[in-house]
Amino acid sequence: MVADKAPLSFGRQAVFWGLALGGFLLFVWLFNSILLPFIIGMAVAYLLNPMVQALGRAGLGRQASTILILSGFIMAVLAVLALVAPVLYREVSNLIDDLPGMVDRVMDWVKPYQDRLQDMLGYNGEEAISMLGQNAGGALNAGMVILSGLKSSGAAITSFLTVIVMAPIVAYFMMQEWPAILKWGRDLLPRQHEATILDLLKKIDRKLAGFVRGQLSVAVMLGFIYAIALSFAGLKYGFLIGILSGLFSIIPMVGSTLGLLVSVLVAYLQSGELSYVAVIGAIFVTGQLVEGNFLTPKLVGDSVGLHPLWVFFALMAGGALFGIVGMLLAVPVAASLSVIIGFMIGQYKKSRFYLGEPPPVVILQEPHEP
Repeated sequence: MVADKAPLSFGRQAVFWGLALGGFLLFVWLFNSILLPFIIGMAVAYLLNPMVQALGRAGLGRQASTILILSGFIMAVLAVLALVAPVLYREVSNLIDDLPGMVDRVMDWVKPYQDRLQDMLGYNGEEAISMLGQNAGGALNAGMVILSGLKSSGAAITSFLTVIVMAPIVAYFMMQEWPAILKWGRDLLPRQHEATILDLLKKIDRKLAGFVRGQLSVAVMLGFIYAIALSFAGLKYGFLIGILSGLFSIIPMVGSTLGLLVSVLVAYLQSGELSYVAVIGAIFVTGQLVEGNFLTPKLVGDSVGLHPLWVFFALMAGGALFGIVGMLLAVPVAASLSVIIGFMIGQYKKSRFYLGEPPPVVILQEPHEP
């Protein structure tokens, strides 16, 4: 009879999981250029899988449910793009054309403060304004280069078409094989720690569901609310600003704050009237009230989400390390790390390092009778 092997020590477990993490990072680094359609496809599958499961409980087969849900999703996305893309393209082109004049107006507005600027910075204010103008011109030229590159770059077009074609295929197979994938992953878990790992995975899924299916829905709805309201208010580039404000609202408060600042500046440059600026500001205040009282309670609910600063840091770190692929991976990685770090802190607070050495146990003996 063969004796059971002793469980791995804490040090060996740390080495094992550290090597696993290193292997994952190495994989992302090596295949960074081809991972985008796979990540988007997996994200779509994760987003739509609950609807497939609901149809399955209603009696529809897995394959039929997958085809029905995925087809409806693709048609909805194409319909939205057909409506939104021309407007966004037109407003981006107008913004690039108008940006030099806007920069000149801002420079004219800054000129009265040249003396104060000279005292603060220690050199002539005209030099500072000239520098700002040169930097703005450089940023404008960079933007025009990017736009022209998007129009003419064959590599960019090829990459875009690859994502358009491959992402739905990846999403289909992920949705179709979701139960088998979960079973395969569960069979790979260490038997000794299976219950603990499954509990951590459930907490990670709860955080991701609250963020992806909740906060993403809030961001999309806010984007269209801002875009329509700003367009009706007559703000130049209002649709573009509204959509971007909504997308940045994936990080709570960030999108609305940036959108408010940009909109107020554009409104002032457009009209020069404080009453119009107040109207634009009121749109974002109303949007925040709608989000806080209706959208977030209904779509996000009581799910445990991610702290905005943690999401912001994760997005910046992911983008700096792996570009757009890193930004797409940032949220699931941030959710996983937040749960794992919370678990490790809980284990630490149960350990002797936190509680200290237990007091010695004194055993009292009855005295012997003579």
